[in-house]
Amino acid sequence: MATLPAPPQIPATRGAALIAIGCGVAAALLILAVVGNLSVAAAFLAAALVIVGALAAFRRLFPPSSAIAPEPDWSVAHTIAEASSDAIAVTDRAGRLVCANSRYEALCDGFPTPPGLPFGAAGVERLGNAGRAAWRDGSATVDRLSIKGAGLSAHVSRAGEDDNLLVWRLYAAQGLDLAQTMENLIAGATGDRLGSAGIMAALINPDGRIRAANRVLRARAMGHDEGAIVGRDFARFLITDAQGMARFEREGLTQNPLRVLQIPFLDGEDAPMLVALIDEEEGHAAIGESASAHIKSLVALMPFGVALIGADGRFLQMNDAFARAAAVDPTSPPIYPGDLLVREDKGVVADAIRRFAGGATHSTDLAVRLKDHPDEPVALSIAGARGLGDSAVLLSLKDNSEETRLKREVAQATKMQAVGQLAGGVAHDFNNILTAIIGHCDLMLMRHSPGDSDYDDIQQIRANSNRAASLTRQLLAFSRQQTLRPQVLQLPDVISEVSNLLKRLLGETVTLTVKHGRNLSPVRADPGQLEQVVVNLAVNARDAMIAKDPRGVGTLTIQTYAVTAAQVRKLGSDILPAADYVVLEVSDTGGGIPPDILPKIFEPFFTTKEVGKGTGLGLSTVYGIVKQSGGWIFADTVKAGPHGGAGAVFTIYLPVHTAGALVEPTPARVLPREKSADLWGTGTILLVEDEDMVRAVAERALTRQGYTVLTAEHGEAALELLASSAKPDLLISDVMMPLMDGPTMVRRARARYPDLPILFMSGYAEETLRNSIDLDNVAFLAKPFSVQQLAEAARAVLGAK
Repeated sequence: MATLPAPPQIPATRGAALIAIGCGVAAALLILAVVGNLSVAAAFLAAALVIVGALAAFRRLFPPSSAIAPEPDWSVAHTIAEASSDAIAVTDRAGRLVCANSRYEALCDGFPTPPGLPFGAAGVERLGNAGRAAWRDGSATVDRLSIKGAGLSAHVSRAGEDDNLLVWRLYAAQGLDLAQTMENLIAGATGDRLGSAGIMAALINPDGRIRAANRVLRARAMGHDEGAIVGRDFARFLITDAQGMARFEREGLTQNPLRVLQIPFLDGEDAPMLVALIDEEEGHAAIGESASAHIKSLVALMPFGVALIGADGRFLQMNDAFARAAAVDPTSPPIYPGDLLVREDKGVVADAIRRFAGGATHSTDLAVRLKDHPDEPVALSIAGARGLGDSAVLLSLKDNSEETRLKREVAQATKMQAVGQLAGGVAHDFNNILTAIIGHCDLMLMRHSPGDSDYDDIQQIRANSNRAASLTRQLLAFSRQQTLRPQVLQLPDVISEVSNLLKRLLGETVTLTVKHGRNLSPVRADPGQLEQVVVNLAVNARDAMIAKDPRGVGTLTIQTYAVTAAQVRKLGSDILPAADYVVLEVSDTGGGIPPDILPKIFEPFFTTKEVGKGTGLGLSTVYGIVKQSGGWIFADTVKAGPHGGAGAVFTIYLPVHTAGALVEPTPARVLPREKSADLWGTGTILLVEDEDMVRAVAERALTRQGYTVLTAEHGEAALELLASSAKPDLLISDVMMPLMDGPTMVRRARARYPDLPILFMSGYAEETLRNSIDLDNVAFLAKPFSVQQLAEAARAVLGAK
């Protein structure tokens, strides 16, 4: 274990004593000059020396505590790290290597400081990113590293009493780790036990060279068990006779033939192969029992699921790994393989077993479903077993439930992302349509008074259009594209603001319970959007309690509490990063969420309510707001709620806001929507909009307010108008347009008129447009907007010139 030496301590006592003695001598000389008495001066000097000696003795007896922390005792860490087969190193806040074990030294050819290890430039960069993530989140993992031709993974975690150390652990990838384990087993005591049972075992690399062999195989192949067999071509030790029987070349064709069993225990073309050799005849010195006993011993020792099937299709043997993967009791195994499977897969497996029992050669892989886990297919490999006594077929079962779960989660995440992009695009197009509808309604209302027969119909159309606009905002919330106005706030304050509204929504039969934890840190989020989250969850809880009890009696509990990074790590979640969070938990005493519905609840338009009673956007809106706020949301069903009965619980983790957190870039200025007393204006406005209906409404609305309006259907047409006309007073442009988008067109227009005021309008939310609107002195107006809102926006921009 290598450790860095502690910096030398520089004593300060000697310097202080010399200064004190010098001061005493100077004082004695001064007294001698003033008094003129040598005895008095000598007595003063002696007293000063006594005082200095006393102070020095006191400092020796009672040394002051050093301000410098003592060097940590690494002996315990040394003992623990040396017992690990992984390479372990520790660095401090300054990036210095403070200790490392011998495995680290052997792997890295010395003690280089992480992340500067011999992984290549790309590997060092990835390892450095993992180190920075570990300082920030507490831990990080990076895979697919390579050193000396071996694949490695690295796990970096923050440690120490003050979280001032990083622990770097380098370990082999899963497949390589299993191969290394098998190599150690064969070359060690387990290989000797196999040899005593008459089984010669070797681990063969894909190129045919021996990676490891047990003692019996080395003795039979080379004549002595100390032979250097590793790295040699395995096929060169064997010969075959006219009947195709294999023998050791050294023993010749007169000795016992061998049965060669090839066992692929890892997937992949570059995976090693386990080979077992068994004497064909009994009685050889290496054989202690019958061939069947040897085979059973070998199968029982396999670290992966293996089973032997007889010619009649019945199980002869299965090892513990097979029993675990198949979820059966090894003391009372099933009779046929089909007894493990669902009805649809029994026929396929039975046909394959009959085919291989009849002499088929090549192996096959099937994806089958176990009757105990019908929703999670497993991989079943089937191969013929020639020369294995009563065995006719070899089955290998791989439990890939974890792999299937990960694939399902990736597919779900991909689908949600695609649906979110679709929702954003639909909302953009729908906002253009609503802008035209609302604008035309406003223009018609200008020609009708409240007493006219058409006035109420126009108002109804406008009200329904505004309702449709709220649906588009929910779509944008799900796709995480709505405009947020984040603030640093306390969650209890948000809950307090919305509590009165919740009481009216829930009614008198539902009891609202609010609990707040202590010492809650602030979070950064949009308070209005957080209120929307709480309201949506509360409405869903109320409906669930009504569905369980028509009287609607139940309890809704809202509580907040703090969760530290250490507590998050103890949860062992693969999704939630280790960090400090403030948790908002909303639970009810309804019927809970069925397991088959739980994975779908955050999907848009998914609802369990009757037709016409739900849009299916409530929880998807909650999901989008939480994710865009940088948080995480989980849903589950509890067996017993706080007041009895099952219920649903939604847990939201919002990251703690720290004073040193990065501040988001300032978005484009959003114009206020309050009414202005005088919206009349003068001047020329260049209006650029690719949607004809929106352009027509906007042109008429601005013209009615007194402006001279020039229109263009895309960016290139607008630039041509700028080149042929006088400078406009204001440029109003859509953001997303064909041929040339709004920001590109504005940059070219600003090259001609640097002080030209700009008003962007878009059906997309401002959050999604920040990267493209990197311009100064621009305003933003979100669609759909009314005629009055457009006039207010134009007036505000021109008034701010």
